[in-house]
Amino acid sequence: MGVAGRPDEPVTLVIEAGGAHLARLLAAVEARLRDIAAAAGGPVAGWAGATIAAGGKRLRPLLVLLAAGEAPAAEVPLVRAAVSVELVHAATLVHDDVLDAAALRRGRPTVWATDGRAAAVATGDHLFARAFSELAANDDVEQVRVLSRASSALAEGELLQRADAWDVAVAPERYLLRCELKTARLFEAACELGEANRPPPAAAPQLGAFGRRIGLAFQLLDDVLDVSGPAERTGKHRGTDLLDGTVTLPLILARAVDPELAALDLRAVRTAEEAERICDAIAATGALEQARERALRLVAEAKELLPEELDAEQRRALLLVADGVVARYA
Repeated sequence: MGVAGRPDEPVTLVIEAGGAHLARLLAAVEARLRDIAAAAGGPVAGWAGATIAAGGKRLRPLLVLLAAGEAPAAEVPLVRAAVSVELVHAATLVHDDVLDAAALRRGRPTVWATDGRAAAVATGDHLFARAFSELAANDDVEQVRVLSRASSALAEGELLQRADAWDVAVAPERYLLRCELKTARLFEAACELGEANRPPPAAAPQLGAFGRRIGLAFQLLDDVLDVSGPAERTGKHRGTDLLDGTVTLPLILARAVDPELAALDLRAVRTAEEAERICDAIAATGALEQARERALRLVAEAKELLPEELDAEQRRALLLVADGVVARYA
């Protein structure tokens, strides 16, 4: 929700709206993440700690905590659930950096860049394993199933993205499926894990559909930011996706109206300067505005899906989460 080097007004507003317990629980999540990284020992502790620190503004754990409501069934299991979701997210980041040969993550050097492929793969594997050992301590097999399904979807989405690499003819529907698998399903799981830690009665509000749409909008806007930049805001150069062969919605939409982009051989884009030029061409078609409009519609749908029975404080906080996703682009 925030970006490296920029104020985090949306996050602050969410925490304020969510009540005093939310700040306390987020602090407990942060402390547990640090403890897990340190417990790895040796160089892995430093690599894991750096990866977790570069993971952003804890949007996924925040959704876990908000979905549980003001009075969770028990705080320790809820914190474990929030930590497990963030650990899975962190593991995917470090593995993505290996696949993309990414030197920077939110403006910081990646483990891949500083210590090599083997170190990065081992760090991601460690974080992923710790996510499930953390959640297993809740002694609730359904919670493990929720995270397992999301993790499997994430892997499937990554495989689809690798299969689509360099293919500029990817259909919008295929791209959206990738986004749903890679990103939206973990947002959905965050909401479901939060609800699993609500107190009785069992008929709790269903927030998974809200989370899925917020996650999909988040990914669409992230892909818009890759084209629009700037680097000092996003922590990476414009056109990073182009350079690693990842075709996203802005390019898909732009190709429909620009003959030069329609004929583009993505493998020929080899330098940051060439990628910047393609980004400018994409922006000139209006594709960024079209992609952003799709994301805004998803956010509006997510808001409409919020159950009526939510208490006012919880509803306001979740609405602010949705607005914060959009604020990343503004």
